[in-house]
Amino acid sequence: LHPDLAANMWVNPGEVPGDGIDNDGNGYIDDVHGYDFFADDGDPMDEEGHGTHVAGTIGAVGDNGVGVTGVAWEVQLMALRFLGPSGGTDADAIAAIEYAIAQGASITNNSWGGSSEGRALEDAIAAAAAAGQLFVVAAGNASQDVDVIPDFPTSYTGDNILSVAATGTSDELAGFSNFGVKSVDIGAPGVDIYSTVLTASSSYASLSGTSMAAPHASGAAALLKASDPTLTYAD
Repeated sequence: LHPDLAANMWVNPGEVPGDGIDNDGNGYIDDVHGYDFFADDGDPMDEEGHGTHVAGTIGAVGDNGVGVTGVAWEVQLMALRFLGPSGGTDADAIAAIEYAIAQGASITNNSWGGSSEGRALEDAIAAAAAAGQLFVVAAGNASQDVDVIPDFPTSYTGDNILSVAATGTSDELAGFSNFGVKSVDIGAPGVDIYSTVLTASSSYASLSGTSMAAPHASGAAALLKASDPTLTYAD
């Protein structure tokens, strides 16, 4: 675990670490901090750097004299991996969404997307809505109007979807960011964002993208939810 994230990682209370047993009977073995649906194991460790960076923006530990501070200083970060070096499948994405629903996650950050529209994936996001979950998504990085050229999941119409464009250092729309009057809801900082990574040479790095913007919105939503747990995703 990254030292600036470890204290804020979600822990499955029904699972015993490393015993090779599905202690809580949910169908997943050793899912202590989440699950890797790509590799089908209980180690959702980020292998590309992307997920760790996103997680740090949401919830790197604050006031600890180390590194960076997430938007939500104290939060439970559940790690759900379903993408590998060459992408992933809707089936694995759906499994990750269903896992988050089953474990009672209030908010999911979805810094991923593509041009393929799948009804089953849309249905899974609708199930998340029925469970009261806010589904925050990155708008995409193709500089295009996604009302005209759709990108998913940002172009799905579920009312629990909060699609986030990237803004630059002057609060302008970043040149790479997708946009759309109907499909994109809000903008958040997404240029040269300094956050946590796991590499041999450094524990922090700057990255740009709508993937970096979405976690700012997710972190803000987590703060709102913490201030009043009765708030719905619509609130």
